[in-house]
Amino acid sequence: MKKTILSLAALVLMTAACKKAEETPAADATPTDSTAVKTETAEAAKPMDSAAMMKAWKDYMTPGDAHKTLAMDNGNWDCESTMWMKPDDPNPTKTKMTGVSKMILGGRYQESRYTGMMMGQPFEGISTVAYNNASKQIESSWVDNMGTGLMFMKGDYDGTSKTMELKGECTDPMTGKVKKTRETYTIVDDNTRKMEMFDTDPSGKEFKTMEMMMTRKK
Repeated sequence: MKKTILSLAALVLMTAACKKAEETPAADATPTDSTAVKTETAEAAKPMDSAAMMKAWKDYMTPGDAHKTLAMDNGNWDCESTMWMKPDDPNPTKTKMTGVSKMILGGRYQESRYTGMMMGQPFEGISTVAYNNASKQIESSWVDNMGTGLMFMKGDYDGTSKTMELKGECTDPMTGKVKKTRETYTIVDDNTRKMEMFDTDPSGKEFKTMEMMMTRKK
């Protein structure tokens, strides 16, 4: 019993000492400008008024010029793709498929569906592209029946070259490790598009894995 009491007493003294040390500022501590801290805290905590909130959400949800550019892809497309399985692949695989693109959810997103044959079996892929008014970037997601993962990429559109460059990451099904991916999408003319995909080899070096030429159906 006596041993227990002494142990409790020691614990109380240690706790009190630690608390006192925490409350006592270090001798060489730099003085804090309490006025500046209070001002910054007040500004950070200041809520946005309802009118500003409504304007921010309206700007975020309203389609603009970038969405009109995406809508230029509306329609049916004949697609011819060339695929390289490794760097300097001497025998790339060539396939044909069709694509259908349309704007959805009030012109806010572009949805494209691709169907055809790939590696001797039916292929289906779905792309969703958005221009995020808040981040001022293009965002893209891709899923297909050749896998079970979702690929997400984002980037910018260059109006001068009419090229969209997107970068992202995906999990390599062969190694289970994450690797970088890149895509370029070019508006060649009103009825022609070119999409290129780039992968990375085990050393991290980038190489071209696919090129798809899209021609608008008449």
